[in-house]
Amino acid sequence: MYLKSLEIQGFKSFPDRTLLQFGSDCTAIVGPNGSGKSNISDAISWVLGEQSTRALRGAKMEDVIFGGTEKRNQMGFAQVTLVIDNTEHIFPTREEAEVAVTRRYYRSGESEYYINKQSVRLKDVNELFMDTGMGREGYSIIGQGQIDKILSGKPEERRELFDEAAGIVKFKRRKATTIKKLQDEQGNLVRVTDILSELTRQLSPLERQSETARIYLAKRDTLRELDVNSFLLENEE
Repeated sequence: MYLKSLEIQGFKSFPDRTLLQFGSDCTAIVGPNGSGKSNISDAISWVLGEQSTRALRGAKMEDVIFGGTEKRNQMGFAQVTLVIDNTEHIFPTREEAEVAVTRRYYRSGESEYYINKQSVRLKDVNELFMDTGMGREGYSIIGQGQIDKILSGKPEERRELFDEAAGIVKFKRRKATTIKKLQDEQGNLVRVTDILSELTRQLSPLERQSETARIYLAKRDTLRELDVNSFLLENEE
């Protein structure tokens, strides 16, 4: 049992701090229409790093913050914390028995991410859930109509799902990142080569100018010496 609890505050229809604890005997959350079931699913997707407002059923990211009612003021931020059991080390890079992932978003547009109360980047959250099937692109959260979308989707879209299940997404993304860095370095190398070529082209004229300057300095020193000697001879006469 991986998911232990979900804490929601200020997210959509949950203005107050709401703690949902999932025991080993919990198999489903049921309730009438409008009770917030979909918002719980959205909260899980959101804390896992979902960036698409469309996937969160909103027009802009600010829509995830409780907008207020006639009796309640709107909230200034939304925060969701997901606690996952790690006793079986589903996260090989974490030694803790529990892993708590927190996402906080302010109306100003500022986002914060935490893993076990330590500030991290979105990239760190994405890498944590890679190849676990629990990431925002994983197969652990499938919404209404998404199964049909998967079956009728393009082969490359279905392959992403299988790659996640096979546990190779992390390596493919690392490969893509490395290839991009190599391409950037190749571009830098081309620019350096162009600069060296231009400097080499300018080298011959500069060498001639340098030789001319060297001759000038030598003749200037000689002229100065002759002027001094001439002055001394004239003075003696």
